[in-house]
Amino acid sequence: MDVSTFYALFSTTCFTLTGLWWNVVRARRDWTANPAMRRTIGGIYLSFLLPALMGLFAQVGGTETPILWRLSFVVVAIVGGASMVRLVAQARGDGTPASVRWIQAGTVVVYAAVAVIGVAPQIVAPLGLTGIQVEALLLIALVALGHALVWRFLVTDDVPE
Repeated sequence: MDVSTFYALFSTTCFTLTGLWWNVVRARRDWTANPAMRRTIGGIYLSFLLPALMGLFAQVGGTETPILWRLSFVVVAIVGGASMVRLVAQARGDGTPASVRWIQAGTVVVYAAVAVIGVAPQIVAPLGLTGIQVEALLLIALVALGHALVWRFLVTDDVPE
């Protein structure tokens, strides 16, 4: 698949997931009464929104203007990583289950990798892939981690108190 086509489909899918998540949250108003849960809801929201934005920047910058996608990926990854670090730090004392904290911590690691590859995409050359291809794989991982959090909250009653 062409990288540009991938990012077009990926962004559309992520924006759709963002909208679906809004509907889930709207249907579960009880979740928003709890500050810890609101933070987790926001983290899930970012797990879909930020990759969608990076996908749009990849489409605009693509291979023709690599500095555009690289810079945007670094900036968005820093925002996402910082947000998740804050969530993980607050989750320790607010009753957030350990499984959720581990998923959030995994998200921080993926955001860090996105930023590093945005700064130095040549480090993935030994893999036989371009930087923008590896970034695509990392964005898939971010969405999968977001999905894991959604699944966890939809099938368990173990939410932060």
